[in-house]
Amino acid sequence: MVTCARPKVDRIACPWLFRRFIDPDAAFLFVGASEVEGGAAALGAAPFDIDSAFLSHRGEGCTFDTIIEEFGPRSAAAR
Repeated sequence: MVTCARPKVDRIACPWLFRRFIDPDAAFLFVGASEVEGGAAALGAAPFDIDSAFLSHRGEGCTFDTIIEEFGPRSAAAR
């Protein structure tokens, strides 16, 4: 998965959530904002936490909320 460099809370929490509850082997690459989509395409990876990504903010929810909605981790620790 690829996202913007200089992560803040959501971009730190999402990799934790993903590796802890969805895919322990997931890898994350943090690149310049202009490089996210091209980097993801080149690696066959999913961009996340950018406006055009499937895994991004939706309505009032942040990307973390979107991942919960899409992948449904059942553990109370993930909520």
